[in-house]
Amino acid sequence: MDEIPVTTIVAAWGLALGMILGATVQRTNFCTMGAISDSVLMGSHSRLRAWLLAIATAMVASQALHGAGLVDLGRSIYLMPNLGWLSAILGGVMFGFGMTLAGGCGNRTLVRLGAGNLKSLVVALVMGIFAYMTLRGLIGLARVELEAATNIDLAAAGLPSQGIVDLLAAASGMNGNALRTAVTLVVAGALTWWCFKDASFRRSPRDLAAGLIVGLTVPAGWLITGVIGNDEFDPVPLFSITFVSSTADGVQYLMTFTGATINFGIGLIGGVIAGALLASLLGREFRLEAFSSADDMLRHLIGAALMGVGGILALGCTIGQGITGMSTLALGSLLAWLAIMAGGVLGIRYLEEGNLVGAVRALLLRD
Repeated sequence: MDEIPVTTIVAAWGLALGMILGATVQRTNFCTMGAISDSVLMGSHSRLRAWLLAIATAMVASQALHGAGLVDLGRSIYLMPNLGWLSAILGGVMFGFGMTLAGGCGNRTLVRLGAGNLKSLVVALVMGIFAYMTLRGLIGLARVELEAATNIDLAAAGLPSQGIVDLLAAASGMNGNALRTAVTLVVAGALTWWCFKDASFRRSPRDLAAGLIVGLTVPAGWLITGVIGNDEFDPVPLFSITFVSSTADGVQYLMTFTGATINFGIGLIGGVIAGALLASLLGREFRLEAFSSADDMLRHLIGAALMGVGGILALGCTIGQGITGMSTLALGSLLAWLAIMAGGVLGIRYLEEGNLVGAVRALLLRD
């Protein structure tokens, strides 16, 4: 019998991890766009706290794996010494704005698809197509030109990566390992403190479970690709939870099955859909939902396209950069995460006001 390829093994683990993530998000209503919306419109920060708890959990666990030598986060795309600051900001704003039009980020789109939302099927396909166009297709050349014109080559300055720890170590002359521990504890500690200082959050098993489980899927992803996938002759790229590029790979895989190679990301998105489907069926929440009007469909299509392009420019989404990237303590991830949140707030105001000028005015006057 032929030996099973390591890519297939890693994809199978990605499928299993995705099922856990999909079921968790479906049952706990974890939603990053919803977190921003709740905070802006209702002053409720419970889901935002769940998101921040997920970031803190992923950060501590991922840095612990790196410190123990189990995975080398320096191999991840987030810590490249080529800092795409403008792509992170522009792509982040595009993604954040797009997800409000499309009714949810990449992860939430897949979860809603598993629960029977046919609008999310269209959003996922369009997001995947535009993401692939930005990676290797029609928009790819513009992306490459933008990166060539604006990216900062930190290696030319003698810096090994865009990691915040490496930047601080170079500026201060302090020991990198000690600084890594200190930065991790300070940042994760501050986020955790803000989450748990709210009594209602502390009393919410649903929000606590969402933050902890979603956060732990990130180091689990690092372990799957960095340890199980560390084949001596053909190691897979170090990768964890992200949905825009994974959806693009999934769309390509479905169309070119005989000539394509399955990977962790493809298994992950399949698992998220399957996990959400099982959870919705068990919870009797599965129901088919379609577009209510042509305007509704158009809004979702535009949002999906913006998410696809923006997610590739920013190297990730609310999960891919907002949790996975942040777990590496990368400067680009911080820029992208803040830009995604800004784009999300702008999108919410746009839906309120009905036009972009009114949305900007509302932000300046009210936020």
